[in-house]
Amino acid sequence: MKMTLAQIASRVQGQFQADGQQCITGVAPFETADGCDITFAGSHRFLKRLHETHAGAILVPHDFTEEDDRVIRVKNPQFAFSQVVRIFYPPIPSWSGISPVAHVGQNIHMGKDVAIAPFVVIQNHVTLGDRVTLHPHVVLGDHVSIGNDVEIFPNVTILNGTQIGNRVTIHAGTVIGGDGFGYTPNDGIYHKIPHLGIVQIDDDVEIGAGNTIDRATYGKTWIKNGVKTDNLVQIAHNVTVGENTLLIAQVGIAGSTTIGRQCILAGQAGVSGHITIGDRVTIGPQSGIAGSISDGAVVTGSPEMPHKLFLKTSRIIARLPEMKKKLAEMEKRLNEIETSLNPTET
Repeated sequence: MKMTLAQIASRVQGQFQADGQQCITGVAPFETADGCDITFAGSHRFLKRLHETHAGAILVPHDFTEEDDRVIRVKNPQFAFSQVVRIFYPPIPSWSGISPVAHVGQNIHMGKDVAIAPFVVIQNHVTLGDRVTLHPHVVLGDHVSIGNDVEIFPNVTILNGTQIGNRVTIHAGTVIGGDGFGYTPNDGIYHKIPHLGIVQIDDDVEIGAGNTIDRATYGKTWIKNGVKTDNLVQIAHNVTVGENTLLIAQVGIAGSTTIGRQCILAGQAGVSGHITIGDRVTIGPQSGIAGSISDGAVVTGSPEMPHKLFLKTSRIIARLPEMKKKLAEMEKRLNEIETSLNPTET
């Protein structure tokens, strides 16, 4: 594919100062781009090195003031670059039609251009929207409902009653709608609590590989619009995850917890059950969250504390051996002073 600087600028709502006829044939990172590639420089670290890249076109922020015939000024260079990547490398459908070795149950409602790969299992009373792609070994349980433009990668299991919205991507190996971890003790024996609820996943959600999202005991486990999860995330029964929240690798959320909107839970953060995390909360990596958190907080540690306090305490912890030694010396000197002021009578 070939595009001129002017054509690219038009597609990303950008501004350029040259004649716009420079021809671009691909995309590349800042360090390796050549004269036929487009790249981006979104931060000061790259903008001050603009002379080092050989790219034929560079996406830069609107407020970049230096003169350079290669630049296209845009609101968000990284986002604009991702749009350009999609232009040069549009997705290619992996499958088309319905494989004869897929199992399709009874009372199935399918939209247009559905692709079902070999060894997919679709049980009964399932609804598939338009342009749904199911990769090999996907399993859909009874009464599963899937919206439009959904892609589900290999070995994903979506169990009975799960509801999935539009433009959702689910990566390989994820299990959605399994029973939550719920047991009740009686006479020293743990007995399973029936889980009769569902999982609901709203629009524009992307679920990473190897996630486990448990069905509700009653009601629903709810993943709201725009949520993105990394690989190996665990979401327990009756959890609600608010709009446009990010869950990074190995986050675990215990049952009946509510996560607010636009939160970020960093890698290996663990969240206790039956608490509420407010909107726009950032939780640092490997944090242990034992109580509710108010809107806008930034916390780290186990148990959690304000991030700035965590940094202070971390610095103190590293100095504890030295402080212990000094304290011992001070105690020894204090004893010597007390002895000199109160000599023992003989």
